[in-house]
Amino acid sequence: MFALRRVCAKPLTYTARRGNATVQAATEATRPSAAAPPPPPAVEGAPKAAAQAEGEAAPKTGGRNVRRRRQRPNISLEKPKEWNRPVAKGVIPAYDEALKVIQKDSELLMAEAEELRADIQKAETEVVRNDEELEKMRKRLNILEVQSRANLPEIRWKFVNAMGDMSQPVYRHLAEQRWRKDGDLDLLMERIHQMNVVPDVLPDLHPSIDVRLTVPSTLKQLREGQKVHAPVEPGAFVFPRQTTKRPNVFTTVFHPETKLYTLLMVDPDVPHVETQTFTTYLHWLQPNIPLSATTQSRLMDLNTHTPYIPPHPQRGTPYHRYVLLLLPQSDPTKPLEIPIVADSDRLGFDTRSFLQQWGLDGAKGGGAHMFREVWDTDVSKIYSRVLRAVEPKFGRPPKFDRYADVKKVKKYV
Repeated sequence: MFALRRVCAKPLTYTARRGNATVQAATEATRPSAAAPPPPPAVEGAPKAAAQAEGEAAPKTGGRNVRRRRQRPNISLEKPKEWNRPVAKGVIPAYDEALKVIQKDSELLMAEAEELRADIQKAETEVVRNDEELEKMRKRLNILEVQSRANLPEIRWKFVNAMGDMSQPVYRHLAEQRWRKDGDLDLLMERIHQMNVVPDVLPDLHPSIDVRLTVPSTLKQLREGQKVHAPVEPGAFVFPRQTTKRPNVFTTVFHPETKLYTLLMVDPDVPHVETQTFTTYLHWLQPNIPLSATTQSRLMDLNTHTPYIPPHPQRGTPYHRYVLLLLPQSDPTKPLEIPIVADSDRLGFDTRSFLQQWGLDGAKGGGAHMFREVWDTDVSKIYSRVLRAVEPKFGRPPKFDRYADVKKVKKYV
């Protein structure tokens, strides 16, 4: 037989641990003899110590060492600043040697560029000159000008802080390199091909300039700290109320000479009732837009030709793709006399025939952007206030009932 022994229940005791710097253990708070630790010795010239001595409240950090983020200084073309060394000379010898190597390499390339520039001036004054060889020398000179300055710290600093002069080749090169290699161009081409903009709208597209759009921010975006106008990611969904007014178009151009471009915005997903397929609607058309690397980034006066009509995806249809194209004209200096498209001719707009007629080829450069929209109640307001037309309603066709005739016959007679 087993003998059962009664064990006295002993209360469990928990050791008071300091889980947070602002939470004090109960045993320490109730201990009357606990004396407060002496304050640390004051340091002369310390602003925090002086503020506490005057009775000001210290910042509540709970005893933790909170690392405050340094705010970026307000730098712009209106408030320019110059690049300064991050460390003084002699603090990091390797850094000093690296700057010397970069500066020496820059001086050698500049000297080579000056010699080539003199050769070009001499070749231009010759009676019989080789234009092909002269063009190669000019390209070589442009490469030397970029290489001689691209690695200088002050050039990189000005470019990152949006203080670069786009009339200089080095800043145009850095801007184009960032656009092509940092993912913006890749994202655009991914959405263009995934959503079949090529070949549904145009047969080919090789962008050479960066095109960006902004629309008014939603209430949710404003609460999250967004600006009044939010950038539109290529292929993203936008609410119809955000595009009741034309979006802001921004460009970054990489060629120094001025060329003419044509802007058009189309919707290739409008249902065509008669053919049971889709047709295209022209929302916007503006030819003869002069662009260069030094023009203003935001394009102005874009509503003087075929005015902008807001996107209005029809009720009962899937999402609509809204494609904005900015294509170079065949003659970069001669304006095109494109007639204004009437409102009655916007529906059924043939984009490919239009591009072929006026010599606009996406394979030769230009820019593009796209976004998507679906129907909501704001579209009804666009039909009534802007289009002044009856809103169409679409849906799936009714399913064929093979027993419809049988159902009409009475079963019991």
